[in-house]
Amino acid sequence: MTVPTRRSVLRSLAATPAISFIAMPHVARAAEFDLKYGNNLPLSHPLNIRAQEAAERIAKESNGRVEIKIFPNNQLGGDTDMLSQVRNGGITFFTPSALVIATLVPVAAINAVGFAFADYDQVWKAMDGKVGAHVREAIAKANLFAFEKMWDNGFRQMTTSGKPIETAKDMAGLKIRVPVSPLSISMFKALDAAPASLQFSEVYSALQTRVVDAQENPLPIIQVAKLFEVQKNCAISNHIWDGFWFIANGRAWRGLPADIQKIVGDAINDAGVKQRGDIKALNATVQADLQSKGLAFNKTDPETFRAKLREAGFYKEWQERFGAEAWGLLEGAVGKLA
Repeated sequence: MTVPTRRSVLRSLAATPAISFIAMPHVARAAEFDLKYGNNLPLSHPLNIRAQEAAERIAKESNGRVEIKIFPNNQLGGDTDMLSQVRNGGITFFTPSALVIATLVPVAAINAVGFAFADYDQVWKAMDGKVGAHVREAIAKANLFAFEKMWDNGFRQMTTSGKPIETAKDMAGLKIRVPVSPLSISMFKALDAAPASLQFSEVYSALQTRVVDAQENPLPIIQVAKLFEVQKNCAISNHIWDGFWFIANGRAWRGLPADIQKIVGDAINDAGVKQRGDIKALNATVQADLQSKGLAFNKTDPETFRAKLREAGFYKEWQERFGAEAWGLLEGAVGKLA
């Protein structure tokens, strides 16, 4: 299957699908294992396209024993609702971002430490390696099963209505909207900015009326929400990377035969790796599109931000919160932070 184009993906992000699930290919008999998967993304987002491929592969390789019904676009409720449902067995699978599952498993937020990752090579070194293994063990203690390969949600970038952000000094006093996340609020305060936690639905109007002057999000979200209409500059800061953990209800997963676990696991992990490539390609085309709409881009000096965060005690604080073991594994992948 071809990688989705920027146009098809972004069109889908603005629309709610009318179907309740993605139907699996017809099989001659009822499936032995009928599994539900919920997520918060539109039907044609790369996550759902690759999940659909995985579901079809699983149906085929299991000879129809397994059917996965996919409920996209918050059809089963918001993130908090679906996290509760996957915990109690109402749904089998869910793909929360690390920041969402961190409300249950705090160490899961470690991948969102500010300016930790220089690039995707470091991201996957950590999350496919010892950092990811450590987080999966913590998730297992919450009676959930996390698949080996994390799916991509992208790096977050900063936009402003005023002067561009190039170094940490440009953050002083900046009124910037951030999500309701203790880690994000802590980071921007340490950078001497004035973070304001607002729901995403309020971001455009808050920027338009100058309640805030800046915001931060992955590029596809900046495009979909048309934030280029109320922002002038975009700093490629890569200040936070976030991804989706593909998780399963622990009891339901343990109840699957070993051969079915292997079929499901292989298909989902392979699909996750393909989805990573989709997001990387999508980000490149979105930047070009945003530039054509008048949003100016500039690079930043990440070391000035890291130095400021060190000086403010941000890394030391979160080293203590996450614990020495988890922090040591992170620094083993990205280098010294604290």
